[in-house]
Amino acid sequence: MGSKRTDRRGFLKGGAALAGGLTLGAVEPAAAQTPASGASGAMIKGSKELIAYGDRSRFVTSVRIPHGGRPSPDAFGLVFHVATPLQDLVGVITPSSLHYTATTRGSFIPDIDPREHRLMIHGMVDRPLIFTLEDLKRLPSVTRLHFIECAGNRSTPRAKTVQESHGLTSCAEWTGVLLSTLLKEAGVKGGASWFVAEGAEEVKGASSMPIAKAMDDCLVCYGMNGEAVRPQQGFPLRLMVPGFEGIFSTKYLRRIKLVDRYYMNYNDYGHLREDAKDAALGYQWGPKSVITFPSAGQQLPGRGFYEISGLAWSGGGAVRRVEISTDGGKKWKDAEIRGTAYRMAHTRFASQWNWDGTETELLSRCTDELGQVQPTRAQAAKFFNVPLDPSFNVPGLDNIIQPWRVASDGTVHNGHA
Repeated sequence: MGSKRTDRRGFLKGGAALAGGLTLGAVEPAAAQTPASGASGAMIKGSKELIAYGDRSRFVTSVRIPHGGRPSPDAFGLVFHVATPLQDLVGVITPSSLHYTATTRGSFIPDIDPREHRLMIHGMVDRPLIFTLEDLKRLPSVTRLHFIECAGNRSTPRAKTVQESHGLTSCAEWTGVLLSTLLKEAGVKGGASWFVAEGAEEVKGASSMPIAKAMDDCLVCYGMNGEAVRPQQGFPLRLMVPGFEGIFSTKYLRRIKLVDRYYMNYNDYGHLREDAKDAALGYQWGPKSVITFPSAGQQLPGRGFYEISGLAWSGGGAVRRVEISTDGGKKWKDAEIRGTAYRMAHTRFASQWNWDGTETELLSRCTDELGQVQPTRAQAAKFFNVPLDPSFNVPGLDNIIQPWRVASDGTVHNGHA
């Protein structure tokens, strides 16, 4: 997307030089690429479990981790925030089994029989309606790629890896029915300006959102990455509110009520807003990006060529530009956008870098289709008119630039630390 193509001739010349170098003596394999012992003769035996539902290779070990300093599950079996291993992902789609999950309102994940589940639409409508899952699947469907991100994603000095700092965002392919289709079927009465979405969790948390958002792009989802929505993600129905803070994408969706004002609801651990205008404007994520390689906790084996790679996204629409700095923000250059930059979806970016072995700092900066530019930590502190010190924490949704410091020995650290 406007970025320069790699010089093919230069790349081939470099490849030839590398190939020539291989004939001069033994070369150590790159980090994490040492051949597994016994790999040449091993076979995977078939099993009923493997046939019924596939498994990944035993050599692939990416896992989610508890987030925020709380164990998951805890001594009572409760699951809190669990973070996606962004550093291990390729492309833009997060596998369903690695998608981040946030605390369920109440105690445990609801075990819902989809045949018994119902979605009610009522309030300021001409015809209150109740839908079964089969009713919804008979209606025209759409499939769209969207990210979800929890407000707990914070670029703090405490984070030791990108999974700890940014692991509460994931991107999946969602399938379902447009909420606007259901509301048109019910008939929206004049004066309806907000809607309240409620899930079937033990504590009936609910979220108020502008009706304009409902009529724009909200989805009532029963599918995720080509299969049914996972239980941790709201089986059998989840509301998808593209670009908004993750808590508004209500899981286990069972009720939508149209109302004429902003309702304060229990919205999980203090997500309450007293002012309706602030609520309407404060839900949407600004432009954001993060380098996933090289990132904190990783090790560069030595000086030379690397491809910097990462993810960018925005609640304001599609990513239009990502810039990379390899000298702590003194100079910036455009990164390459890999694939299509979809609206409110993770977008993969990459940039070629020849590291000379000296200590430096890597940063990425996202600009979205609205022209919004991702800020630095210093710019955020100036905007909120607070001192820039180690205790500074961005109020609301944190989209500040994340720096990674590359030491001369190749170790990578959090630049905020």
